[in-house]
Amino acid sequence: MDALTGLIDAQAVRGVLGARIAAGDDWGWWSAEATGAAFHAVTSGSVWIAPKGSEPLHLLPGDVLLLPGGRAHALASDPDALARTSPERSDGYTVAGDGTVRMGAGPAHTYILCAHYTHDPTASASLLAALPETVLLRGRGDGGALAETVRLVGRELTSPRPGSQIVLARLVDVLLVQALRNWLEQDVDSSASPLNALRDPVVSAAMAMIGADPGRAWTTTELARGTAVSRATLARRFPAVLGETPAAYLTRRRLDLAARRLRDTDDTLEQIAQDVGYTSVYAFSRAFSRARGVPPGRFRAMSRVGAVGVGG
Repeated sequence: MDALTGLIDAQAVRGVLGARIAAGDDWGWWSAEATGAAFHAVTSGSVWIAPKGSEPLHLLPGDVLLLPGGRAHALASDPDALARTSPERSDGYTVAGDGTVRMGAGPAHTYILCAHYTHDPTASASLLAALPETVLLRGRGDGGALAETVRLVGRELTSPRPGSQIVLARLVDVLLVQALRNWLEQDVDSSASPLNALRDPVVSAAMAMIGADPGRAWTTTELARGTAVSRATLARRFPAVLGETPAAYLTRRRLDLAARRLRDTDDTLEQIAQDVGYTSVYAFSRAFSRARGVPPGRFRAMSRVGAVGVGG
């Protein structure tokens, strides 16, 4: 399992299919702030999007916009329609039998897939938190996987067939992975975070090793041996690009896994402690309480009534 796959799996990042827009001329739609990241992929035509507090963006076929914080934003056919669109004013729309949202005057010539992404609230950090507030990926001239997936989306939007909703739901998850790959290849952000650490082949390899077996008693020496560098090199590079030591990252991955098990299973504390790498329930409870602010038993009870996320 590679590091990106491990992060997505550990945080249970999931795409949720939203509106499928087929639009003509002269329309505007206000999208309220969302829980999780908002996502738009334009497959034909064009759309103007103005994230709240930011300059408008003009998206053309193949372009993908990700708003990691789920900021409120306006979508419109042109700058004039964008200017009149606000929380108090959105143009009307109809919903076709296949679930497509029809907007604007005249025949549809702009098609947009809208979605959002959520992550497990028990995760101690959001995979998308390292991204800027607005991530725009241009599809023009991109012959890669992202552009090809957007074309697949376009075919499902313009010519829906039986099963199209399932296909689009799966493509939403694929689009996120490809958008993250694209951003990692293009962006030069050097801040320390799990996402940016994926750019470092040594650190990402060590992260993948931990993710594949978080219950193992990993040491920096073992991780360094597995990534073919010295212990000193790994000990220096890990916090520089990830923001924490190998030991701290291992502990966080273990406790994230434990938190999900506490919420979702009836496994005993002894089982969970052993599976995530602790030699005793006492050691596990002490580490969990220090990180989450509540002991494991109380976390389990609170999480099952929706009263706790990351830290109690």
